[in-house]
Amino acid sequence: MNRREWMGALATVPLAARGAAQSTSLEAKVVRLNLRHTWTTTMSASQYRDTLQLRYIRDGVTGVGEGAPIVRYREDASSAKAAVLSVRELLTSADPWQFSKVMAQVFSRIDGQFAAKAAIDIALLDWIGQKLGVPLYRYFGLDPRDAPVTTFSIGIDTPEITRQKVREAEPFPILKIKVGLDTDEATIAAVRSVTNKPLRVDANEGWKDKEEAVRKINWLETQGVEFIEQPMPAAMIEEMRWVHRRVHIPIIADEACGHPGDIPKLAGAYDGVNVKLDKCGGILEAWRMIEIAKSLGLKTMLGCMISGSVSVTAAAHLSPLVDYADLDGNLLIANDPYSGVQVERGKLILPDRPGLGLRPA
Repeated sequence: MNRREWMGALATVPLAARGAAQSTSLEAKVVRLNLRHTWTTTMSASQYRDTLQLRYIRDGVTGVGEGAPIVRYREDASSAKAAVLSVRELLTSADPWQFSKVMAQVFSRIDGQFAAKAAIDIALLDWIGQKLGVPLYRYFGLDPRDAPVTTFSIGIDTPEITRQKVREAEPFPILKIKVGLDTDEATIAAVRSVTNKPLRVDANEGWKDKEEAVRKINWLETQGVEFIEQPMPAAMIEEMRWVHRRVHIPIIADEACGHPGDIPKLAGAYDGVNVKLDKCGGILEAWRMIEIAKSLGLKTMLGCMISGSVSVTAAAHLSPLVDYADLDGNLLIANDPYSGVQVERGKLILPDRPGLGLRPA
């Protein structure tokens, strides 16, 4: 066979048989997660949460992603799905090995919708980890033994139900208590009637007056509270500087800290930041935020929305980097589609499987 005949024969061979990439597909759907208990904070009360779940399929490997949008950030699952579908052509035609470039393009094309961006980021990195055959924590050069203990969250409720929730959380050595209402004293009293464990509290922007914030925080210190998250509305940074000078336990920014650019202005008003993949847009952005916070001498914390094991496990793979973890959102729901990170006496146990290391529940 001469060269011309060989080239002609090659042209008739299907692309897949030549080692080219198989077709790429992207599936997006809204999944309703049912809660074990009604979840109440200063913002809302709900019995379920709708999240966005993705499947990025290429070369016979499926990367799974999840985003948990909430109304606080003017996002919901339907708008998140629409945002993902708006860049479907980009995602199915791009080279996933260039995931950093791909995510930069996603950020430039989608306005807001950070939970949707997080779902895309997680699915791409899950795919990368599976193709490389390594867990994501190993890809990032982290030691899973450094993963911290996670808190278990107790939402606002009646004293009777609060006591029941605390008893159910017996395996967890540290609890996170939602506060920020007129019932704060009763809530803490109910908790303390059942346990003497260390507590961390989250006011979810509940206190609008700086004098009240100082009074409440100093009282919480007497109740064995280690630190408090977001006592006042996110925009009240100068008021938080005033509060910060008058209290003794650390203050962690949550709603005030959504993106990398938010962090420098928080130094002096807060002692640390709570990084959430759904707020910032995924694993890559969360990594950047953690490194920026550390460079400014701030404590770091990884948190989560109420979501399934996909999103929580993605965050858990970065948890060896941080001082604190509040990665229990998957433990609050009754119909999690996947199993990933596990918790033993509060300690995060990262899956030693490629990518996120997920399995069907």
